[in-house]
Amino acid sequence: MGSEAPLRLDRALAHRGGFVECLRAPAALFGAAARLRGWLYDRRLLSRLMLDTPVISVGNLSAGGTGKTPMTVWLAREAIGRGLRPGILSRGYKRGSASVNDEGQLLATLLPDVSHVQNPDRVAGGKELERQGMDWIVLDDGFQHRRLARQLDVVLVDASRPWGLPEPPSGGSPVCALLPRGLLREPPSSLARADLLVLTRCDSVNPERLSALREELRRWAPGVGQALASHRPVGVRTLEGGQWVEREPSFLDGLEVDLVSAIGNPEAFERTARDLGAHITHVRSFPDHHAYKPADLKGLGQRPVLVTAKDAVKLRDTQLPIHALDVEFTLVEGEPLVQALLDSLPVPARRSERDAMHAGLHG
Repeated sequence: MGSEAPLRLDRALAHRGGFVECLRAPAALFGAAARLRGWLYDRRLLSRLMLDTPVISVGNLSAGGTGKTPMTVWLAREAIGRGLRPGILSRGYKRGSASVNDEGQLLATLLPDVSHVQNPDRVAGGKELERQGMDWIVLDDGFQHRRLARQLDVVLVDASRPWGLPEPPSGGSPVCALLPRGLLREPPSSLARADLLVLTRCDSVNPERLSALREELRRWAPGVGQALASHRPVGVRTLEGGQWVEREPSFLDGLEVDLVSAIGNPEAFERTARDLGAHITHVRSFPDHHAYKPADLKGLGQRPVLVTAKDAVKLRDTQLPIHALDVEFTLVEGEPLVQALLDSLPVPARRSERDAMHAGLHG
């Protein structure tokens, strides 16, 4: 199997020893700054804005993918199922001159009727969604952005890479360190302020490792509820004549493919493809939100190119035989707890007014 993409930062940081250990000094400074900022917010010395609309934050500790977008989609659909109008608020990381980034394009495909605002100023973006009359605001990647208050803080932990980095090539436990030595944006003790921990990709690790991780998280965040989730493959879309053709996941069984991705956890994508029976010839993994250039794709096209749904929105206009693997966020344990937390959210005043008006019209 070949691999022609440049070395990713996370793989370089996964090594122990050598030059990367020099990064522990700036990581200590970063950690001190993060703790000071948290202390100022905890003591209300830094102000927070509370909107009238309930805000649900979906976040994580590390810089990288833990499944925030699938969880955001799940929450938006849950709101719709409750008769509510959800809005999604995100920063729009690496959006450039486009109106939305790759995640925004994916959300527009999955939730075409849900309003989505991308604004680095989350307070301004929240106010915009509130003016649009949303009943819930789902704040994507919001755990560290505390200036906008939230009623519910959901923190995702990838069971296969709980602290952001893969296992070292030499074996052993992954490095758990703050930026720039590791990928943590806050120390693990910050998990204590979460309302719910969701362990994603829990089906990709063995039961012993999962149990050990859950116990470790209980030590960092005592009393915080935990739920387990998996990313279940639900279909494969093949691009034929400029149009997507939907197929069953079993379509990949025995198919020889090249794997291309620009996501936070490419190993999970590769593992899923292999579990579905795909024969992987080449792997090219780029940094999360990577803007593909022609040179990145040079030499591809002799075989189907299997990509994630997020990458498909960026690669569909190429001349390559793109196959997109669609996955669905599924809670496999703890859904009653999640539903109870959602039930506890305040009912927006505008929803109460709409219900009263509806009752009056039909009374």
